[in-house]
This record gives sequence, structure tokens and C-alpha cells, in this order.
Amino acid sequence: MLIDIGVNLTHPSFDKDRDAVVAAAEKAGVCPLIVTGTNVEESRKARDYAVSLQGKCFATAGVHPHNANVCGADTIPWLRELSQFPEVVAIGECGLDYNRDYSPRPVQRKWFEKQILLACELNMPLFLHERDAFDDFTTILEQNCPKTVKKVAHCFTGGEKELFKYLEMDCYIGITGWICDERRGLHIQPLLKHIPADRLLLETDAPFLTPRSLPHARNRNMPANLVHIAETASAALGKDFAKLSIETFQNSCEFFGIDCK
Repeated sequence: MLIDIGVNLTHPSFDKDRDAVVAAAEKAGVCPLIVTGTNVEESRKARDYAVSLQGKCFATAGVHPHNANVCGADTIPWLRELSQFPEVVAIGECGLDYNRDYSPRPVQRKWFEKQILLACELNMPLFLHERDAFDDFTTILEQNCPKTVKKVAHCFTGGEKELFKYLEMDCYIGITGWICDERRGLHIQPLLKHIPADRLLLETDAPFLTPRSLPHARNRNMPANLVHIAETASAALGKDFAKLSIETFQNSCEFFGIDCK
């Protein structure tokens, strides 16, 4: 079994077949799924869907940096309330994104800090997003987040410098189908050997980032495709697929604090 730690299951592209997508993932051996919350409303939807499936899905609650400009006085109270549900297992997706700057950078930093403090208050893991903002991102984390708070660098796309810094900060590392992209992601494959076995997590980020080494690479990404990502990672590591599956499954259960027996 595998656990997809990051799937955007509330995305409109899944509106017509969400249940079938979850069933297909389970049939492929990918279960449970961690549904990503990207703003208060999407976090509510993720929570509600996870509640409806009783163990086949869990959810995160947070505000993506793209959406930081719509945060207000009620944002943190709402996230705190959502986080009281056992199906909500992390704060995020939160962080910084200087690549597109959909929200002003000072606003991104403000709400990133607030979500870090909420995770510390609740002793919950952080599901983190960083793009082209590494220095500010790591500085804010180091200033506001003790190492005892679990955190995952979701969808890692960096190089050796970034990887070693995240590991120094006791981060888990989330690997996606980016490692299957011959245009921009193959550099990650040799880096996998530097990730301790107990710090590696796997995710699809579906419906985005369909692995380009699949025949249907232009189609919507699906959580069932996590099997292909795991196969690619195991080949790059020279590690047995079953062993990698067991390790990452256990890592996911430990990180999110969920019982996956």
C-alpha cells in the first residue's frame, strides 16, 4: 500500500468522478489519500469529504500563499476550528511562492507565520509550499517553528543545497512526479539517496504534475499514478519497490499521526 500525501481532490476537475478516482486509487494500492486544503473554503470541503469516507481520506487545513491576499481576521479561527476534527491531520498548504506572486510578498509572509504559529499551538504537522522563496521561507520557519513540530517540504523541486537545509531542519521531503520530468526534474533522482529512509514521503499533487514518463502524460493526474512515482523512486534508489512502499507508508502514518494498520 502507498499513501498519497498531497492530492487536490476538491479541484473542479474531480467534481464529476471524485468517488471513482478514490476507488481507482484504492484498487491500485494507494490508500488513504491526504486531501490538500488551499484556503478556508477548500479546507472545509476537504474535511467534509474526508469525514464522508471514514479513513479512506484525511485532510489538511490551510491557506496556500496564492490565496494569502484573501485572509482576514476570521481565517485562523476557522482553521483552528477545522483542525479539531480527527480527519484533519496537518496545517497547510502554507508557505511562500515568489514565482507567481499572486499575493503580495509581505502578505504571504504574514499569513505563513500565522499558520506556523497555529501549528505550534495545536502541535500539528505543517504541509509546506515553497517556490523561488527559499531564503525567506527557511528564515521564517527557523524563527517561528521549533524542530519538534513535524513539517514536510511538499513537492520538492530544489537542488542539493535546498535538500540538505531542509534535512538539517528535520523536514520530511515530499517527492512527486517531478522526478519523472526529463525537462526539469531528473536532477532529483540522484538526490534521493541523501534523503534518510524515514524522511521520504510520496505524493502526486493531482490533478497537477502528471508524470511525463507515463504514456498518458498530458492527461489529468490521478492518485493511482503514485504507483508509477514510487516505481521511479525505487529504481533511482536501487531499492526494492515493496520495501520503499512499506517505508513511505509507515513514514506517512507517523508524520500525520494516523492509524493505518
